[in-house]
Parts: sequence; C-alpha cells; structure tokens
Amino acid sequence: MIIAISAITVLIAICVVIYRHQLLLKDRAELMHDAMRHRDFSFRLPTKGLLFGERALQQALNNMGEGVEKLVAHNEVESWQRLTRVLTHEIMNATTPIRSISQAYLADPDIKGTPYEEGIQAILDTSTGLAAFVDSYRKMTQLQEPVMEEIEVLEFCKSIAVLYPDLDWKIEVPGQLQLRCDPGLMRQVFMNLVKNAVEADARSIGVRYVKNGDSIPHSFGKLLISNDGHLISDEVAREVFIPFFTTKPHGSGIGLSLSRQILVMQGMILSLAPIPAGGYNVTFIIEKEIQ
Repeated sequence: MIIAISAITVLIAICVVIYRHQLLLKDRAELMHDAMRHRDFSFRLPTKGLLFGERALQQALNNMGEGVEKLVAHNEVESWQRLTRVLTHEIMNATTPIRSISQAYLADPDIKGTPYEEGIQAILDTSTGLAAFVDSYRKMTQLQEPVMEEIEVLEFCKSIAVLYPDLDWKIEVPGQLQLRCDPGLMRQVFMNLVKNAVEADARSIGVRYVKNGDSIPHSFGKLLISNDGHLISDEVAREVFIPFFTTKPHGSGIGLSLSRQILVMQGMILSLAPIPAGGYNVTFIIEKEIQ
C-alpha cells in the first residue's frame, strides 16, 4: 500500500513538473509571437532551465530573430533607396520649370516694383529651397562605390575621437582588431553617430567591441557605439532609420538612413540596440550581415 501511494505521489510530482515546463514553453512561444507581430526581431530568450533539445531550438530561434532583423534592415534600405530615387526625380522635374518661369518673370521690367514681384519671389524661393532639400537626398542614391581595405579599428576610433576633444571617450577595442571596409565611408558613419549624440546633449561616447558566440566562429563581432544623450523613446526608435524622419526642428532626417545604407553597401548592418550598453542612454550596433 505504501509503495503504491509513493508511486502515485512520484507520478503526480512528475506530471506537475511536466505541466509547469509546458507552461514555460507556452509563455516563450507567446513572447516570440508578440515580438514578431510588433516587428521586434531582437528578442533573446534565455536557455536556462530547458532540456538540451529545447535549448538548441531556443538558441536557433534567437539567432533566427537576429537574422530576420538584419534581412529586414537590408530590404528596408533597398526599398527606401528606390523610393527616394523616384521621388527626387519627380520633384526635381516639377520644380525646375517653376524656378525657370519665376526667374523669367522677375527679370521682366513690367513685373519689377509691382505687387506681383513679391509673390513670384516667394514662389522662386520656395521652389529653390525645395530643390536644395531634394538634392541633399540624392546622396541616398548616388553614393560612391566603397573601396574596401583592412583598417585597425582602435586607431580608426582614436582618429574620430581627436575630432571631438570636448567629449569623454571610452574606447574598448582590441589593439589588433581589423575590419574590412571603406575608411572614408566608415568615417562618415561614425561622424553621423557622434554628431547626433552631440545634438542630443551627450557628453561621453563609448565604443566597445563584443565577440560573437561560439556558434559563429572566426567572424567579426559587433561594435557598440554608445552615448549618454537623450533617451530615444520606443515610438521614435521604430522610425529613426526612415529617410526624412527627424525629431529636430531643423534636422534633415538623412543622417541615420544614409549611414545604414553606407554600411549595407559594405556588407554590414547598423541597428539601434533595444537595451543600451551599461552607463549609456543610446547604443547603436555595427555588425556584419548574415551570409
């Protein structure tokens, strides 16, 4: 009788453990489903407490989330590039005759000194300003082809820091770390990130290198570029890489989208970390695209 009771107790205990474990897996599935639904592909769920097969599956799903995020970023760059090319072409086609006609009327002696002159001048100024605005976005579609070479990452970061002596720099990069890129274009990316940080009242910049896990051997890891400027809200974070989007009164909204495109041309991805590095408010990540 005692043996039977003990066996039943053990069986119940096993069933409770299995049930709780299944609830844990169900919660994980719901979390990943919510993340995918909200286009948050940066989820990283822990593997502790899982069986070896479940642990391998969870690690694969974590890696897949990172891979999807990079593919989405790459496709977004291509989509915005095509859209920007069409928009700039159409807008320039529309503004060019407006400017020409306005200039012709302003040069007419019969217009000078009349009430029409001020209105035509306003039309010319507006169309000229619009043309200049659109012309700046041609950079998005007319970037030079990158000339790739190996650079020493530590020395490169130090050369950027020299340009901003008023900032407190903390560079944690191995001395022999090399990255294959276009130095000039990479410099533009770094300067865009630092410029944004300064405009957000940052006083310190951190650059840290993080290795990839053992599952991705012999690959370049991640560069984390952090600052202590203003926090970026979740709403803004979803839009920061969209061309023309800006929260600044006089911003153009081209810096981050252009930086991401520059890196895509070199086989890399620029993203905003969902959780900033310790001691900072904002962290951007530069890493290689998945192969």
